[in-house]
Amino acid sequence: MQIFVNAFAARAGSGLTYVRNVVPHFAASGIRAVFLVSPELRQELGAWRDVSILAHEIGGAGRRFRYEQSMIPKLIRENRADVLLSTGNFSVYRSPVPQILLSGNSLYTSRDFFDDLRRRREFGAWIDTRIRAILARRSMNWADVTVAPSEAFAEELRRWTDKKVVSLHHGFDRDVFFGNHSPLPGPVSDKLTSAQGAIRMLFVSHYTYFRNFETIFRALPIIKQAFRDRPIRLFLTCQLRSAANPGAYRAEAAAALVRRLGIDEEVVELGTIPYDLLHHLYAACDLYVSAAYAETFAHPLVEAMASGLPVVASDLPVHREVCRDAALYFPRFSPEDLAKAVLEVINSSEQSRSMSARGLEQSGRFSWSRHVQQLIALAESIL
Repeated sequence: MQIFVNAFAARAGSGLTYVRNVVPHFAASGIRAVFLVSPELRQELGAWRDVSILAHEIGGAGRRFRYEQSMIPKLIRENRADVLLSTGNFSVYRSPVPQILLSGNSLYTSRDFFDDLRRRREFGAWIDTRIRAILARRSMNWADVTVAPSEAFAEELRRWTDKKVVSLHHGFDRDVFFGNHSPLPGPVSDKLTSAQGAIRMLFVSHYTYFRNFETIFRALPIIKQAFRDRPIRLFLTCQLRSAANPGAYRAEAAAALVRRLGIDEEVVELGTIPYDLLHHLYAACDLYVSAAYAETFAHPLVEAMASGLPVVASDLPVHREVCRDAALYFPRFSPEDLAKAVLEVINSSEQSRSMSARGLEQSGRFSWSRHVQQLIALAESIL
């Protein structure tokens, strides 16, 4: 059997994390696979036995969708593939072979996201997302089977479409994640060193609306007030400038909020950190926070747990599924409850140690090798 993997849309965030991690396990599976990716990702992935990697550059989501619909059937035939795996939320209409669709964008089903866009008066983005949601929903009809990265999101898709959806957890590979012992870049290391003695909180994400940075920012003055004798630092793996982030999200309002709250010193913008060096950043911090109001799996929560960090996360079904009792949860738009949860962790070393131990155990439940094996078994079942 040969699988054709359309990973053309993997440009940032969880899409990149997914492709980077599954390619080695496809190579080790004994199944032949062909990946279609962006030229930038092609350079990063290198060469693998039994895995061919194709690259093509097409600008803009609309042009990419048209390219996928017209060219991928031809590429499938040229490479004599038996199954198509579409990873980017959109399937190929009338695929010449059985097709598995990976659906991993919770924005299409998130009322909070559409309300957020209206509040920000971003009506163009609201319309664009509505159109994409229509295509994503139709894509589930075009595919032979749809796969979600968590049972919570699978259930959301079932309610949205009344279609059968299979849940296969995304994975985690300790050897890969902790494998690079090269140091962090000097400027990043200096910022971490200068925060010695501070309570160091971490949030790993480029700037997006649905990751709800603003609720974390509003919690910081409350936490700061509770620790007058100890500084607070929130480390971000992004910069609060629109041009410094992928996508069309406007970060300037968030930057203005930081200034208005008087937390310029507390919010530390590290910028993008290479994936294979992220483990150093987790190790340098005291706890991980996420206030996301929409999510499908949340890889950084698993990375944080595997690094021994206590987790404070918004109360989403996906977050509870991923972390179980290894995290404290708060209502997603409540900075007061977020601050209360952070204080509970910081003020109790026993609580922190217990959460760390439970997190280490919970992170071991996720495996990229098992995920790929389950995908292959699913592909064989639909042939």
